[in-house]
Amino acid sequence: MTKTMTKYQLEHYKQKVKRQFDPMIDEQELLVKQYKTEATDKAVDKLSKKIGADKIINKFRQAEKMLKEARASALTFFEKKKPKDQELDYNFRNPDRYKDELSLSDCESQLRSWAENLAQREIERRPEGLKLKQLKDLKVKAIDTVMEAGAPEQLSMALDKVSQKIGLRWDQDLQVIPNFKK
Repeated sequence: MTKTMTKYQLEHYKQKVKRQFDPMIDEQELLVKQYKTEATDKAVDKLSKKIGADKIINKFRQAEKMLKEARASALTFFEKKKPKDQELDYNFRNPDRYKDELSLSDCESQLRSWAENLAQREIERRPEGLKLKQLKDLKVKAIDTVMEAGAPEQLSMALDKVSQKIGLRWDQDLQVIPNFKK
């Protein structure tokens, strides 16, 4: 008869899964952030030209005395160009309240928000984004394994198989710390 695991044992296994996967996921997320930032910066310029927002933004930069007219143009422009599945930023959603306060930075922020979504989709197609997704999927698989296990012996073997996919061993021996005095 196999012995069932206690809540504390399950919690221990879940924490160990997190200790193994989280550093690698964090590292991969940093790498992906770097690419996302670069891709977003490039996408802002391209998207700005593609949808015509650069004309609106240049109006803001060039015409102080036409600011009220430029704000009205920007509000109309972004309302018409917004993707159907996305919301506009806060200042755009309340045009009656913020129409006289709409600024160049609001337009640039809205444009950057849209470009960030485009960049995120692009990053997911890159090898770094795929690796991050795989690591997260493996972590979920490991946690599922912990929660579905019936006995500690089976769990250790199952988690060892999952851990091997990221180049680790579940039950790894700790090495002696160099220069450690007893």
